[in-house]
Amino acid sequence: MKITRIETFAVPPRWVFCRVETDDGLVGWGEPVVEGRAATVRTAVEELSGLLIGEDPRRIEHHWQRLTKAGFYRGGPVLSSAVAGLDQALWDILGQSLGVPVHALLGGAVRDRVRVYGWIGGDEPREVAEAARGQVEAGLTAIKMNATGRWDRLATPAGLREVAGRVEQVRTAVGDDIDVAVDFHGRVGPADARRLLQAIEPFTPVFVEEPVLPELAMHLPEIVRSSVVPIATGERLFDRASFRTVLDAGVAVAQPDLSHAGGISEVRRIAALAETYGALLAPHCPLGPVALASSLQVAFATPNFLLQEQSIGIHYNDGSAELLDYVVDRKPFAFPGGSIERWEAPGLGIEVDEAAVRAADAHGHDWKGPVWEHPDGSFAEW
Repeated sequence: MKITRIETFAVPPRWVFCRVETDDGLVGWGEPVVEGRAATVRTAVEELSGLLIGEDPRRIEHHWQRLTKAGFYRGGPVLSSAVAGLDQALWDILGQSLGVPVHALLGGAVRDRVRVYGWIGGDEPREVAEAARGQVEAGLTAIKMNATGRWDRLATPAGLREVAGRVEQVRTAVGDDIDVAVDFHGRVGPADARRLLQAIEPFTPVFVEEPVLPELAMHLPEIVRSSVVPIATGERLFDRASFRTVLDAGVAVAQPDLSHAGGISEVRRIAALAETYGALLAPHCPLGPVALASSLQVAFATPNFLLQEQSIGIHYNDGSAELLDYVVDRKPFAFPGGSIERWEAPGLGIEVDEAAVRAADAHGHDWKGPVWEHPDGSFAEW
């Protein structure tokens, strides 16, 4: 079996899919993207394709090593995201060629279903109680919200009370049987992270995500010690070496993204590393169906898995397109009781609607993240 063609597609709202075709008719799909840098990642995929065309797609680890290490300059979000999408597609092909799901190739399933969560409130959260009730009525047993919108360099007393009040509204709306995760999104500094953790601690979040920016990871030990709230991070970390620092700091939940952190191959290793620290896995995934399918395959086979993010109805989609628009059969993504049942279909286990993908790519997208400013006109973290 040889790889004969690799294509990429920019599909709304902000995703990139890649299609890897073989000479015996098997096709694998991946999702390589850095949100807001889609065109750059497509170019990286094209550059890396020269290492794969004419090769046997089933030698996944061999290809992963070459894709990540054959250049003198290595790593970073663009390269690791390009590798991630190609890696997903190769696992998809291998599973199809053997007639088994990817999780069977990762050692077999350790669970029957994967618990998922959904977003509420948007980037500048509002009306969170009503949105939380809506997600629970839709069947979810876990939700996530941003703690803040635009944030001062140091919090005012009113700002701290506002955040605590929002989290309290959600907890009151959904009760104690629903898990509520709170995302700081790297918007606050280390001092405010500690203050906000103490302010929302009474409302028992399941975890607080990305309390500070990745480059401020040296502050994570003191942040972890400052509260009993579990700390999660990792969406902007792209390899297992980067996770060593945050796991050493005592974070409770590792959050690699299957479309950023080297794909199924590397995230599986990150999960194993986290397990040695007693940490749990909750893959980041505000993305499309291929990224979610890849995440689920890892979750089915990973002992220390906790929760899976999914983007159905997320605010980033903004009505332009949804995850389910690009698959032939939507039923596998249903979450009765708040969980997605394990799939046994071969490969990634989904059928991408190729006609819909090609039609969407004809229009493409140019999604960019917001650029925020402080009241004085200086740059503010989004």
